[in-house]
Amino acid sequence: MTVHSSGAVKQDRTVAVFGAAGHTGRFVVSELLRRGFTPIAVARDVAKLAEFADRGIEVRGASTDDPDSLDQAFKGAAAIINCAGPFLDTADAVASGALRAGIHYLDVTAEQPSAQAIYDKFDKQARDAGVLFIPAMGFYGGFADLLVTTAMGDWEFADEIRVGIALDSWHPTQGTRITGVKNTARRMIVANGELAPVVQPAAEMDWDFPAPFARQKVIELPFSEIVVISRHTRSSELRTYLNRTALSDVRDPATPPPKPADEEGRSAQVFLVEATLRKGEQIRRIAVEGRDIYAFSAPLICEAVQRILDGRARGSGAQAPGAVFDARDYLDALAPHNLSFVVADH
Repeated sequence: MTVHSSGAVKQDRTVAVFGAAGHTGRFVVSELLRRGFTPIAVARDVAKLAEFADRGIEVRGASTDDPDSLDQAFKGAAAIINCAGPFLDTADAVASGALRAGIHYLDVTAEQPSAQAIYDKFDKQARDAGVLFIPAMGFYGGFADLLVTTAMGDWEFADEIRVGIALDSWHPTQGTRITGVKNTARRMIVANGELAPVVQPAAEMDWDFPAPFARQKVIELPFSEIVVISRHTRSSELRTYLNRTALSDVRDPATPPPKPADEEGRSAQVFLVEATLRKGEQIRRIAVEGRDIYAFSAPLICEAVQRILDGRARGSGAQAPGAVFDARDYLDALAPHNLSFVVADH
């Protein structure tokens, strides 16, 4: 159910997926089907969508440099999920198409400049249209925001927020590698209450994760969660750290892409994300474990679409998930199949 600014109610379960032929896009289409939505698979090259057409899923071709093709591709949809990176190349055009169609826009960008650009450019226009634009609603970005929002609870301010990400391996997709080459913007953290670039060389330290990871060498490496969390959460310091194992994998050109390891197509990769918050002498922690950062982004973003279309989201405009959803209820909805809460006793 979508409530527009006019107060009219539109019943619709159709969701367009731009970049459906990609690794994450395929997971998203499958997750939409599992939840009872009608997906429209969209890509520049329709030939790459043959697998969807063979399954009776509507396919449409569209290009970011052809606004008319985007308008045709999004016709009849209630929301658009953008899975096509690099998002610095696609997000503006796809979000503009969503705005012209008067529908909700979500993406899974890990790119800080892309998420910030959606906030800066589309907030007022989306509010005026009565729709939600939620960038970075993937593993990197919205996921950490939901964790931090849950841990914040009744706090209105935190002196320090740290997000630690541990992966037992990181086999990057082709899209991840292309984005890594093209995204040359300086990474940002929050220091002294303001967005600021990471000081180079990036800080390294030990992080005592809960089992199964335990102590890990980590390096300061912020993704889009910094922009998303700081959108609505006040803190003096906000930083993200990634374990060295994952960083070594993704930086090694010989590391192969992910391989399916179960009937759902998920890889065997295990992740653990821990957020630690400090306010004075008080410390709060939340830690969760899951499997396959790419596959996990599908239920994560589809849960957002479902809540928006069911009327369980607050407000409109370009927003962070923690600002429009009940964060703890959201995380609970992803457990136990996609997510497990981990006791952090250190």
